[in-house]
Amino acid sequence: MSAGDDMNPPTREASLKTVVENLAAVTERTQHIVRDEIELAKAEVAEKVGSLGRGAAVGVAAGVFIALGGLFLLHGLAFFFWWLLDFPSNQIFWGYFIVAALLFLLAAVGGLLAYKFVKKGAPPVPSQAIAEAKLIRESVSSTASGTLPPPPTGVPPATIDDKDRR
Repeated sequence: MSAGDDMNPPTREASLKTVVENLAAVTERTQHIVRDEIELAKAEVAEKVGSLGRGAAVGVAAGVFIALGGLFLLHGLAFFFWWLLDFPSNQIFWGYFIVAALLFLLAAVGGLLAYKFVKKGAPPVPSQAIAEAKLIRESVSSTASGTLPPPPTGVPPATIDDKDRR
């Protein structure tokens, strides 16, 4: 007789039912974890893409300021040559130079902001989701081996409510 034959059928069925219930619970929890990780990755990528968009918009604005500054600089140079070559001394060019300097200053500020936004958002990698997935993998593998992982360092917990898990 084998050890399995010593169990009576109701006890064996109850044991199998418990295993099936536990397996279903593990499957459900795993699905929740995967959904949470997907939501975290989506949120991170959306944030970084938004930063890239803001950087691109500010960069375009800086380009417009540079183009306008160049236009005023060319007008100012034309008036400057008119004045330099001993024409009547209506020194109109100084207004053009001041406007051009202001536009170049605005372009520099806009360019620095664009660089900051683009650098912050590129490349759009969900680093928090990846770190969270690594922690989960370590936790699952260490639980299977009987040891517990060290507590996480610097990774904020997921903030997705149960109502968001659909």
